[in-house]
Amino acid sequence: MHATKDYNLLLLCGNLGDGHKQAAHAIAGSARENRSDIVTTVIDFAEWTHPHIHVIGSYFYTMWLEKLPSLYGYLFQKTRLDNSISSVLLKKIQIYTLGRLITLLNEVRPSVVVSTFPSAAAAMSMLKASGLVTIPTVTVITDHTDHSYWIHPHTDHYLVGSEYARYGLLRQGVSNHKITVTGIPIHSQFSLTYDRQLLREKHYLQQTITTVLIMGGGLGMISKSFIHMLQKDTRLDSIQFIVICGRNKKLKDKLSEQLKNQKHRFIVKGYIDYIHELMALSDMIITKPGGLTTSEAVALELPMILYKPLPGQEQDNASFLLHAEVALQAKDEKGLLQQLVNILHDPQVLSTLKMNAKKVRTKKAAYHALTRIMDTHRMFYSNTDKNTR
Repeated sequence: MHATKDYNLLLLCGNLGDGHKQAAHAIAGSARENRSDIVTTVIDFAEWTHPHIHVIGSYFYTMWLEKLPSLYGYLFQKTRLDNSISSVLLKKIQIYTLGRLITLLNEVRPSVVVSTFPSAAAAMSMLKASGLVTIPTVTVITDHTDHSYWIHPHTDHYLVGSEYARYGLLRQGVSNHKITVTGIPIHSQFSLTYDRQLLREKHYLQQTITTVLIMGGGLGMISKSFIHMLQKDTRLDSIQFIVICGRNKKLKDKLSEQLKNQKHRFIVKGYIDYIHELMALSDMIITKPGGLTTSEAVALELPMILYKPLPGQEQDNASFLLHAEVALQAKDEKGLLQQLVNILHDPQVLSTLKMNAKKVRTKKAAYHALTRIMDTHRMFYSNTDKNTR
């Protein structure tokens, strides 16, 4: 893992949803595309520090969100301004966690450490507070949120997705000079312009029919009952749907069986690596408001209907998107269906959402993030040199 170029960038991500990993890899991709002097290493922090329990932890986290979202929301709000609870929990495991992290730092020998995962940012801050490392650290917040679990005293700089998030950090007491609005880092393919006709031909979709993309997040949290409602509603007979189930293979198999006689109207897919193409060929997306997915949609000017945001960071994302008027939100399945019908019969709504997305999109967020990371590295060592004179 040793560096062979001028700068060695270590990116620490996590496995609770795909957003943290996608943001880290987007920054690494930008480095490969734009900076030949940088070598990047992307590490799943949870997997590295707890190799035997991270899968179990991810499973229980998912079950918690599915079965007890209100409890999750309560704890999220309870700790928004005070991270004492999370600090206590982290301190109970810090000896093992920090020991593994020090081993990683000794192997990689990074010039700068970037955390796209809250626990990684906390661990790096603890190491710096203990005087065990003196490495510049940058935290990339992957939602439009200001929760305390992202904020730690020895973080050198924060990269956020919007002014909405920046104001939140300011309210939390973070100094303005330590915050930069870069947009949430997304892969460069979401910054390109695509020929919709060619993409629809490539994916065997009809050219002139309205296409709606349905996503439930990387974990495939999609309501089977809602898909059934789409099947039965005659007002939607002229619509073609693409349903992405993510890594939920069980759901994919059930929906594929349920929709096998309507393959001309419903295309069901699992986890894919060409979601940018499906977004680019679609007229609208129904999705949970994850930070990465919605940033990708905004970059491609894809109108959104947000459904069932989790109380917490997803609701923060929804608040930002609704305020920016790039999305609409439905409270339940009946309301979602009605929203869909209304929008599809009013082209002006779609046009307005697309126009607003063009105003707020940040197509080169990963590049802007990389540039600010390297600026932080430069300023950190410049200040260090001054202090040692």
